[in-house]
Amino acid sequence: MKSKNKTIVKEKSSEKLAKFLDKNNLHKKDFAEMIGVTLSYVYNLIDETIPFSTRSTTLERIATVMEIEPEEFEEYKIPQEPLLIDEFVEYLKEGMKDKSMSVVNFLKAFPRKKRLEIVDILRGSLPMPIDYKELSMIGQVLELNSDSIYEMWEKRMHQFLETGGMNVSANTGLVNTMFDCAKKYIKSNK
Repeated sequence: MKSKNKTIVKEKSSEKLAKFLDKNNLHKKDFAEMIGVTLSYVYNLIDETIPFSTRSTTLERIATVMEIEPEEFEEYKIPQEPLLIDEFVEYLKEGMKDKSMSVVNFLKAFPRKKRLEIVDILRGSLPMPIDYKELSMIGQVLELNSDSIYEMWEKRMHQFLETGGMNVSANTGLVNTMFDCAKKYIKSNK
């Protein structure tokens, strides 16, 4: 019997990127804004005028938008900086999955200047914002109702207070009063 050994040819990163942009009908300018680089940089990556990025931040952003692992790029070296494992980011990803929404479509729902920040949240380098309006914008993209957005904000605030050193249990009265006031304020400003 003849053994059929298939040689696996690893696709060049520039080709992988070009195919992704074509497949998703994503303009290079939009992609550049999503990953925080210039348009000419994206053209140079695809045309191989410059070597494909070895900067872990850039590769992680590219991978996040492409919905792949950064290790799929041969240029990627595992960074030394820790990534945030945030339950809210996982909640976002689940929300996108439930809506059958790709990362690209999710990002396109935000103003251009906001997209890079959302990419960094999704890749784990930024925490979810504690700003209620910011969370509302994210929640609206996922079509969450106002109660769900408020619950997400309250949980995020608890996390923020605890991380900041507050003993939430010992300050239950203060924390509950703060959240009661916040809830009344939010409801009165709808």
